[in-house]
Amino acid sequence: MAETAEAAEAAEAARTGVRRGRVVEGVRAYGLIAGMWIRSTMAYRTSFALTAFGNFAMTALDFVAILLMFSRVDALGGYSLPEVAFLYGLSGVSFGLADLAIGSMERLGRRVRDGTLDTLLVRPAPVLAQVAADRFALRRLGRVVQGLLVLGYALVVVDIDWTAAKVLLLPVALISGAGIFCAVFVAAGAFQFAAQDASEVANAFTYGGTTMLQYPPTVFALDLVRGATFVLPLAFVNWLPASYVLGRPYPLDLPGWVAFTPPLAAAACCALAGLAWRAGLRSYRSTGS
Repeated sequence: MAETAEAAEAAEAARTGVRRGRVVEGVRAYGLIAGMWIRSTMAYRTSFALTAFGNFAMTALDFVAILLMFSRVDALGGYSLPEVAFLYGLSGVSFGLADLAIGSMERLGRRVRDGTLDTLLVRPAPVLAQVAADRFALRRLGRVVQGLLVLGYALVVVDIDWTAAKVLLLPVALISGAGIFCAVFVAAGAFQFAAQDASEVANAFTYGGTTMLQYPPTVFALDLVRGATFVLPLAFVNWLPASYVLGRPYPLDLPGWVAFTPPLAAAACCALAGLAWRAGLRSYRSTGS
C-alpha cells in the first residue's frame, strides 16, 4: 500500500512538473514572438506613433459620445459623469491590456479556414502562445493610455470615501478584469474551431462586452445584469468593484464582499477557457491543402 501511494504521488508530481514546464515554455515562446513583432514595429517609429495615436483617437470617440450624452442629462441611471468615467476607465484599461496581450486570437478563424494553423502545430511551442503573440500589435497601447487618462480624470473629480480596502481593490480589479477578458478571447477563439467564421460573434462578447460595461448596470434590464454576473461574469470587471468603491448598491443586492472576488472569477474563467481551448484544438481537422 505504501509503495502504491508513493507511486501515485510520484506520478502526480510528474504531471504537475509537466504542466509547469508547458506553462514556462508557453510564456517563453510568447515573449520571443511578441518581442520579434515589437522589434519589427519599432523599426518604423513614425508609423508606430501614428497608428498608436489613431488607436487612441478611435477609442476616445466612445468617451466623447458619453460626454455628448451628459451635455443633455445630469445623470445616467443615477450615475454622474465622473462616476460613469470611473466605470469607463476600469473597463477600458482592463480590456486594453487583454487586447494588447491576446487580441490576435480574433484571427484564429482565418487560420482555421485557410489551413495556416497547421504551420503552428508542427512548431515546438504551445499553439495558444503562438496564436496569442502572432502579429503582436504594440499600437494597441493607445487604448490602454486612453483608458488610463479617463480613469485618472475620474479619480481626481469623483467623490470617494477612500479606505485601504478601496485603494487595494483598484489594481486587483484592473488585473482581474484583464484576466477575464483574456479568458473571453481564448474561449471565443476555441469556438472558431467549430464555427470557422465567427469573428463577429466573438467580437460581440469582447468589444461588445467592454462597451456595455462603460455604462452603469442600472440602465440595463435585470435579466441582462444577471447574465453579465452569473453566466458570462463581465460584471466582475468593473460593475461590482466600482459599486463598492463608489458606495452604490448593486442592482442584484449582492453582499459587499462579492466586490473582492474578481480574482476568483478571473481564475474560474481562465480555467474554463483553457478547457474549451484544449477541446477545440483536439477537434481541429486540417484542410489538407
